[in-house]
Amino acid sequence: MSVKEIITVPDEILRKHSTEVEKVGKNEKNLIKNLFDTMYASKGIGLAAIQIGVPKRIVVIDVSNKDQEKKPICLINPIILKKSSETSVYEEGCLSIPNTFIEIERPKKVWIEYIDQNGKKNKIICDGLLSTCAQHEIQHCDGKLIIDFLSKLKKDFLIKKLSKQKNNNQKVIV
Repeated sequence: MSVKEIITVPDEILRKHSTEVEKVGKNEKNLIKNLFDTMYASKGIGLAAIQIGVPKRIVVIDVSNKDQEKKPICLINPIILKKSSETSVYEEGCLSIPNTFIEIERPKKVWIEYIDQNGKKNKIICDGLLSTCAQHEIQHCDGKLIIDFLSKLKKDFLIKKLSKQKNNNQKVIV
């Protein structure tokens, strides 16, 4: 398939709510392949379809280490059924918010119901980094970003800074 361009803040599409997938057909399977290709090429551990401009509730994840065999996971129409009261803290980055890392506390475990690439309903228990990544990507489907965990002042400052960087990157000096 192909590597797609990842949309970055302040693009408003990242704030859109993604729609549920009615059927896992050829187009959805191609989209999933493109999401994995884009995620791996960008050295990410998760990617939501909305991050490449497709507002569908599809996320891909692979939290395996570089030394390990790849363990790709695709969650279609994911729903968090239950969250643990125990929490964990990770310094999270986001492919849509370059060079930004924010320490976020989330439930250590989540129980998720989803549809797999073959259209079958499944459940998965996510723990630790997988839990954090799944929650992060599912929030993308709801139009939420890691910067939403910041105060309004810090968030506004960061968006302004990223907007300037984005504009500067588009300039060519000959």
